[in-house]
Amino acid sequence: MELAVLNTQGNETGRKVVLSDAVFGVEANDHAIYLDVKQYLADQRQGTHKSKQRNEVAGSTRKLKRQKGTGGARAGSIKSPLYPGGGRVFGPVPRDYSFKLNKKLKALARRSALTYKAQAGAIRIVEALNLDAPRTKTLVALADALKVADKKVLIVLPESNPNLQLSCRNIPYVKAILAQNVNTYEVMNASALVMVEGAENVLNVMLA
Repeated sequence: MELAVLNTQGNETGRKVVLSDAVFGVEANDHAIYLDVKQYLADQRQGTHKSKQRNEVAGSTRKLKRQKGTGGARAGSIKSPLYPGGGRVFGPVPRDYSFKLNKKLKALARRSALTYKAQAGAIRIVEALNLDAPRTKTLVALADALKVADKKVLIVLPESNPNLQLSCRNIPYVKAILAQNVNTYEVMNASALVMVEGAENVLNVMLA
């Protein structure tokens, strides 16, 4: 697949780049995408949730009443889950939600996600963006020129560009990511992919 390289005004520069069919034209695997997104979201969970059990809450261990003769249920401690302020039964405890996926499956998931975006015509290629300083206004103007201002945009960079990455931070619908760090969740979560020229080469080599 060939795509025209656009300038910052949204006009074609006359150059074209080739998106490898081995990365952007595969037979998409929806289940691989599901598993990779599930793993990504599981990795974001801190797993620090905790409630106190009956042996951890503060309270007396005195037996509340005698065992027999009261006509009521047997009660051994005010810390019982049956009483207000008592421990919680089967409450959450700290745990690790992460799980392992094979590298080949994760690569397949990323290729599938990129293929979906290519098929939907949601990929734009722009020439290198060199900013002297972080400027949010420049990124807003670029989004307008590329006609993606009303969409959730993922900017894929071939290499680190601090000024550009800082310029994205105040725009809620724009996120910048290095091509080597592209993941299935970010690709599927975005409505449009804006690749800085050269990023497609990184993806072609990394995922082919």
